[in-house]
Amino acid sequence: MDNTAALKQDIKRLMIENLMLQISADEIGDQKALFGPGSLGLDSVDALQLVVALDKQYGLKIPNPERAREVLQNVSTMAEAVAQHLALASPELQAPLP
Repeated sequence: MDNTAALKQDIKRLMIENLMLQISADEIGDQKALFGPGSLGLDSVDALQLVVALDKQYGLKIPNPERAREVLQNVSTMAEAVAQHLALASPELQAPLP
């Protein structure tokens, strides 16, 4: 499993634990909308809990509602934001091994 797939699984677990979702990680599609029609049906309270969870788990700060809307679209957008944050936070982890 590559890092992105592992990160997406971690985020799905984080969502299930923090939002007490009654579904398994396998039932959450990477591209499945989190909010709005045809989505997982999350609400603004869930969004706030996700923002806090992403900060606690990964140190990812989401400073405003506009950024939250970009990041919290689906699991893929969250994984992308976390991966970018981690790459900037610790470039030595991204360096190829000799």
